[in-house]
Amino acid sequence: MSDPSSAPPRSTDGLLRVTQLAACFGFMVVQLDITIVNLALPTLANDLATDIADLQWVVDAYTLLFASLLLSAGAISDRFGARRSFLIGLSGFLLTSTACGLAQSVTQLVAARAGQGLFAALMVPSSLAVLNHAFAHDPRLRARAMAVWTASGAAAAAMGLLLGGVLLQTFGWRSIFFVNLPLCALGIVLVWRVAETPRNADRRLDLVGQALTIAGLGGLIGAIIEMPRLGFDHAVVLGGFGLAALCAVAFAVVQSRIAQPMLPLGLFRLPNFSIALWSAIAISLAYYGLIFVMSLYLQQFAGYTPLQAGLAYVPLTLAFIAANLLGGRLLARHGFRVTIVSGLVLCASGFAWLGRLGDGDSYAWILPAFLAVPAGMGLAMPATTTMILASVDRSWSGTAAAVLNAVRQTGAALGVALCGLLLADAEGIDAGLRIVCIVCLTGLLLSAGLSWRYIRDGGSA
Repeated sequence: MSDPSSAPPRSTDGLLRVTQLAACFGFMVVQLDITIVNLALPTLANDLATDIADLQWVVDAYTLLFASLLLSAGAISDRFGARRSFLIGLSGFLLTSTACGLAQSVTQLVAARAGQGLFAALMVPSSLAVLNHAFAHDPRLRARAMAVWTASGAAAAAMGLLLGGVLLQTFGWRSIFFVNLPLCALGIVLVWRVAETPRNADRRLDLVGQALTIAGLGGLIGAIIEMPRLGFDHAVVLGGFGLAALCAVAFAVVQSRIAQPMLPLGLFRLPNFSIALWSAIAISLAYYGLIFVMSLYLQQFAGYTPLQAGLAYVPLTLAFIAANLLGGRLLARHGFRVTIVSGLVLCASGFAWLGRLGDGDSYAWILPAFLAVPAGMGLAMPATTTMILASVDRSWSGTAAAVLNAVRQTGAALGVALCGLLLADAEGIDAGLRIVCIVCLTGLLLSAGLSWRYIRDGGSA
């Protein structure tokens, strides 16, 4: 059912620009908070007297809720209207960002970060739906609008580390959360002028599947994070792993039996779908794990200031953007398999190089890795997205995209948890970094081998 407010919007240039800006602001603030907090970890460790496990929770509380709720957030947007969902998401993100900036303890900060993740999940599918609705009258303009939306999020995520360095050096760690307030407020003002999308009253929420997802991922991530602090044989750790396994089995059973599952299991039988998800999780795990470890290494071991550390990440941004531009041409000429495998191998080569980093080596030694890793990610990720969407029927494209984004965020959460575990068990950050590089290198090369073996490619995208 739809109401008069959900009629197709008038395609005036002014309204289209407002809609484009609103959608981009929402996506930018979500992506910004995935990376910007990493640079503040050493500062948070000092100011809030935290250990590595607490720092992992600060990062993963956000990505865990974000990943867990993405699929349900799409259904909420369809059922209640994307504009309404977008406004709630922006307003909630503004409030929880304020709570992050005012937090007086790590417990308060972790709780507020979880709230950010909840509202971030609500914003992403609703911002995309609002954009799709506004530009539905012109496929060419819609494709361009989607490209701008994607680029705005990628740029925000890449620039988050540099912006974080500037804010930390100038105003302190609370500023990295307060910077969200004007962006959210401007987004709310813009969204008020956006037309509502049609509502699908028949769309049902898979509450059981959603509860199992949160419990399962929470148990897995929590067990990994708490293992160094509590020990593998602790009841909390064993219980977390057991809960994750139980929820995984129950989730598969539920999804196979209900009429409107949040994750249709039939998608995994499609050619290229599963291998694309495997590649996506391998890249996200390696990349975000690296950012977590290197933020600690540069500031706590190499003695960088927050601003210097932020500047050190600039090549990551440039390499990622350049690889994205090159990736489209490579994909068009050589197809999915060559493009994705090339990206995975290039990313792995960066970890191989960084793993040889010595105590006295300068930034000049780090730089090749800071170019290779994001360049590989920039090649592989867009090709993975395109392959996912190409492997499903158009009617399932929204679900497939939501699954891919959820898997990416799950990979990011696992990357922080696993790399933090390796770091905690090592004798110093430098030794931990080398172990992290070996593990990430192995995972990326394994993914490259599987991609080369199983991707079905007709030679071009």
